[in-house]
Amino acid sequence: VAVYTVSQVSSHIKESLESDPLLMDLWVVGEVSGLRASSAGHTYFSLKDRENLLRCVMFRGMKGADLLSEGDSISAHGKISFYTRGGTTDFMVDLAMPEGVGELALELERLKQMLAAEGLFEASRKRQLPRFPKKVGVVTSPTGAVFRDIQNVIERRYPLAELVLSPTMVQGLEAAPRIVAALELLDREGGCDVIIIGRGGGSMEDLWPFNEEVLARAIYACKAPVVSAVGHEIDETIADYVADVRAPTPSAAAELVVPDAYILRRNLEGTATMMYRLLIDQNSRRRSDLTVVMRRMEMGLPDTQTMRRRVDDVGRV
Repeated sequence: VAVYTVSQVSSHIKESLESDPLLMDLWVVGEVSGLRASSAGHTYFSLKDRENLLRCVMFRGMKGADLLSEGDSISAHGKISFYTRGGTTDFMVDLAMPEGVGELALELERLKQMLAAEGLFEASRKRQLPRFPKKVGVVTSPTGAVFRDIQNVIERRYPLAELVLSPTMVQGLEAAPRIVAALELLDREGGCDVIIIGRGGGSMEDLWPFNEEVLARAIYACKAPVVSAVGHEIDETIADYVADVRAPTPSAAAELVVPDAYILRRNLEGTATMMYRLLIDQNSRRRSDLTVVMRRMEMGLPDTQTMRRRVDDVGRV
């Protein structure tokens, strides 16, 4: 009969638990019990139901820790960890939210965490918008107010920019792949310096195509910088996180992607006036310098009549 040490058994338990795919990506529903916070900012509590209890740990900075209260029913996401020295099993929670938030919200958080871990939201990869775009692409519905709003702003601010619409449906089960196709076509063949993806406001269900993983990856792969203008300012979608710039509204997106021609003209006029004044001042200084030189030359020239008398005197001798 094989005999094992406590350490060997503990290590085997830890390895078994922490290699189980189910236990490494786990959602648990339960009631918060024994809630306490450490001086380091970590949160400790248990999740319980009528029969059992699960110890939980949320490290500082994990989303939802500050919203927990004793007795709350919550949905928590995390992984199981076994602490060998204490012989305890803990649920390491990285996200907690009130129970009943809904499947869409849970799916949204799951996808956000996955894409964030892959680096799709990294600020270091986001590109600067071109200062003077020649061609602006727009991915949106051809019948809604979004394209008209963008068109009006660009025509008013910077009519030099060419506006190109890649029409698509923006709501419904087939919307996400249609938006991706419109974006990829514009990026591949449109020759755009910047692309706006937009739609008006709506419910979470209405905006859901802009939370789809396939669209997030298409935005990430886009060669041209992408501005997300989905919904109203209070709305947030995964497209907002992946895009190079997020605008609160489609009109605001148009203002972000093009300069104001009036301000440019005023700045140019101011620069021209300043350069003219500099030239006038420089010319005036050169005239003054030339006058001084000429006077010095006049003072240094010999008196011709005196020179003639001296020559005559020498001739007489």
